[in-house]
Amino acid sequence: MDEFKQAIINFLKKEVKLENIELEVPPSPEMGDYAFPCFVLAKELKKAPNEIAQELSKKFKPNDLINNVKVIGPYLNFFINKNKIAETTIKQILKQKDSYGSTGIGKGKKIVLEHTSINPNASPHVGRARNALIGDSVVRILRFQGYNVEVHYFINDVGKQIAMLVLGAEGKKDISFNDLLNIYIEINKKIEENPELEKEVLELLNKLEKEDKIIKNKFKKIVDICVEGQIKILSELGIKYDFLDYESKYLWDKKTDETLKKLEKTGKLFIDGFNRWVLDQKGYELGMKVPVLVLTRGDGTSLYPLRDIAYNLDKLKKGDNIVILGEDQKLYQEQIAAALKELELRPPKVVHYSFVLLQEGKMSTRKGNLVLLEDFMKEVLSKASEELKKRYNKVDEKAAKIIAYGAIKYGILKVSPEKNVIFDWQHALSFEGETAPYIQYAYARISSILRKNKKINNKADLKLLAEKEEVELIKVVSNFPEVVAKATKELRPHLIANYLYALAQKFNEYYHIHQILKADKSIRDARILLVSSIKQIIKNGLNLLGIDVLEKM
Repeated sequence: MDEFKQAIINFLKKEVKLENIELEVPPSPEMGDYAFPCFVLAKELKKAPNEIAQELSKKFKPNDLINNVKVIGPYLNFFINKNKIAETTIKQILKQKDSYGSTGIGKGKKIVLEHTSINPNASPHVGRARNALIGDSVVRILRFQGYNVEVHYFINDVGKQIAMLVLGAEGKKDISFNDLLNIYIEINKKIEENPELEKEVLELLNKLEKEDKIIKNKFKKIVDICVEGQIKILSELGIKYDFLDYESKYLWDKKTDETLKKLEKTGKLFIDGFNRWVLDQKGYELGMKVPVLVLTRGDGTSLYPLRDIAYNLDKLKKGDNIVILGEDQKLYQEQIAAALKELELRPPKVVHYSFVLLQEGKMSTRKGNLVLLEDFMKEVLSKASEELKKRYNKVDEKAAKIIAYGAIKYGILKVSPEKNVIFDWQHALSFEGETAPYIQYAYARISSILRKNKKINNKADLKLLAEKEEVELIKVVSNFPEVVAKATKELRPHLIANYLYALAQKFNEYYHIHQILKADKSIRDARILLVSSIKQIIKNGLNLLGIDVLEKM
């Protein structure tokens, strides 16, 4: 639809003085395909909006792309050439295939994207999956648009939580990945009951920063077990990383010391009454009574913010930065951004997301109030297998996995980041409603149609696609590049998820109203090209969400 919109914008730019021309979509097809709100010109032209609309309508001349205009109140409504859109869009899709929807705006541009970065203290819970899935989808979208994307995973291997695990693991042999969560929960309870143990935790961190070899090895052993387990679970969902970055590097390479020296030059760094290095952040409207960022403990050991700033300095050398973080990190990230601004650097762009909730509230690793992602995946897979057996009296393990993991991904990605996700087993695996199986089934249905048709006539007359439902369907189809462009600009995968559901809906409505294989040959040929283009878009769109398609179900 881009060329049709551009034709309208070009006409308006000749007639009015507006830097940015925004078009709207009318509430019903009878009112046109695009509308220009003339009241934005009323003040400058000192005329009533409906009068401006009338004057503009008289200046418009129909062309190959835009058939007609109509004045409806303060709006000038444009009607596109339906034959032209069918021919242009469908031919373009079938020509570009897997690349359709990409504008190539990212060619020659590099982005460093950090996502997930779970503390290596336990198996991830379902809530952490949202970070990984949003991050993975954003990576796919950016790469689809031509960006060179490096995917990073930042591992806090020297933090307090790891020290607690090291303390909790004392005397235990043959520790496995599955043991870590219980150890972590147990040590938290012990520290709550006996606060004196906190001193032992801090002593471990002190020895670590002094590069005590025995302590370093203990930390490394715990971290290696955990990272390997976490990456294995995430890779099962198709999530991959280019670089695993360890915080310890910034200690051993003395980059935290270098970062302190750089911050000291700003004149904002000072030692507080607790002997801590603290960054004064007055003037950044952080909403804090005392706007400061504490960078070290009183004993001189570094805190996460200092290591994070050093890490950001490294990432910023490579290109533009994006970070995926929970909404509970908003203030912290604003503080990091302020610190980078003090160093005259551009902070990373941040995508904040809300939580995946249990019925009783937010998940907590510390308290043990959680559902592990691995268990969650197994449960969804089991339920997907049950659903397939119920529907088809058989279970294809590969298909079950594609449906199960697709259900998880879509159930999380379809929700805009700022909203909570409450996962509904029954709904997520349903073949009806806003679900991955519903969209996957539409794809499989089209695949079945194409197998039965056998031969495709690429020279079919697309002007024959003139039924109301066909015109509406083609309009939805043509919007895919625009949706992808918006999802790219705003880093919001849910826009693509929502679009795919709307497309599957339109296709299913069309399928139930109009014959495809049994239609007259000329119309059948045209309709085969239409459904082929829909199949391609569903495949492209689901791929951007990290969801596989099924040729048969």
